[in-house]
Amino acid sequence: MTITVFLADDNLLVREGVKALMELSDDLEVVGVAEDFDGLVAGATDAQPQVVVTDIRMPPDFQREGIEAAKLVRKRHPGTGIVILSQYDDPEYAIALLSDGAAGYAYLLKDRVAESDQLARAIREVATGGSMLDPKIVEALTRPVTSDGLLDRAEERLLDMVAEGTPIKAIAVALATTPADADSRIETLFVKLAQGLSGGDHAALERLRTLQRAIASREEQGEELSRLLPGGVAEKLRRDGRRIGETEELVVTVLMSDIRGYSGIAEQSDPTSLAGQLNRHRAEMNRAIIAHGGTVMQFVGDAVMAVFGAPDPVADHAEQATVAAVAMHEAQAKVNAEWSEQGLSPFGLGIGVSTGPVAAALLGSEERIEYSVVGDTVNLTQRLQQWGEPGETVLSEPTFAALTSQPDCDRLEPAVVKGRVAPVAAYRFPKRA
Repeated sequence: MTITVFLADDNLLVREGVKALMELSDDLEVVGVAEDFDGLVAGATDAQPQVVVTDIRMPPDFQREGIEAAKLVRKRHPGTGIVILSQYDDPEYAIALLSDGAAGYAYLLKDRVAESDQLARAIREVATGGSMLDPKIVEALTRPVTSDGLLDRAEERLLDMVAEGTPIKAIAVALATTPADADSRIETLFVKLAQGLSGGDHAALERLRTLQRAIASREEQGEELSRLLPGGVAEKLRRDGRRIGETEELVVTVLMSDIRGYSGIAEQSDPTSLAGQLNRHRAEMNRAIIAHGGTVMQFVGDAVMAVFGAPDPVADHAEQATVAAVAMHEAQAKVNAEWSEQGLSPFGLGIGVSTGPVAAALLGSEERIEYSVVGDTVNLTQRLQQWGEPGETVLSEPTFAALTSQPDCDRLEPAVVKGRVAPVAAYRFPKRA
């Protein structure tokens, strides 16, 4: 399916270069271009593209016209995906873009869009309600205080921890010292900055301003980063300093849902309306999963994958996942009732739930960072999900055994699934009459 794109940038050379880059992909079609705020709003309103790709600063004032125009277009045409191309890796721009939520938004740096197929992948991602953030922005969000040469490496590290809100006891552990000594080091650090400030040192003033902004916006930045990484992962990054590629073994419960007959629905639906439905569906599923302690791992087309018991272990992950599955069906049923009145096709969910060991890791590349869990438990969950009809949930035998309150289920005859030699037993609920 072709994705229609409207492009806006005040620089003709950049505009034509980005347009040529998009035209290398057979599934992308540029349906209009603009060079300023008014042209973007008017052109995108007329063309009604599936995705808008725009620069941040454009005429008339060269401030945040691109972000504001994109939001206006999206308000008029909900479901329109937005890709912001910027030369600025300042996290404040990302926060301005994502202030209303991350679904359907991407923020990329201009000097990296030609690498691999990053731009094309971002366009495809936002077209279906997904989001994408350049790893440099993620790094800026997790390390809001930058170096300017005023402090040595140890002082920089200490100031980073202060800016991130790290408690004194945690700072002491990180520095292999006592809380009293950590407190003394912080006091000495601020005395140094204050002396520089009183002496007219511009670098000291900028450091204090940067620190103030970091502290003031820490909570907001954390919320925005959490919208782009699975729940709890952003906090784990900030709290533990986890490195990309580090793996830990956990016993978790994995949940996967899928919309039955989605291809047929897509074939008969207006793309913009369908994108709006997907956004609503994902928001409701996300809410139901998070409400029961789950971590939404990824949205892939019409599928949702979540894990319970990661990134932080919990004892009752099987129970919470099962309750979340019920909540997801109930939430979708309410949405389907609304859609029925609007003449929109309902979404019928099949859900699979499986409990077992996984390897969890923060995986990344120059283009993207993801938190993933892998292993046989994940593969089995996908197979079980395929056994569920609309409105049904299929539990693996370990999940069912782990429940303190077991629902009235149909016990399915053991069957062989792809990737396994031994037959798999499972339980389906609600029980069929």
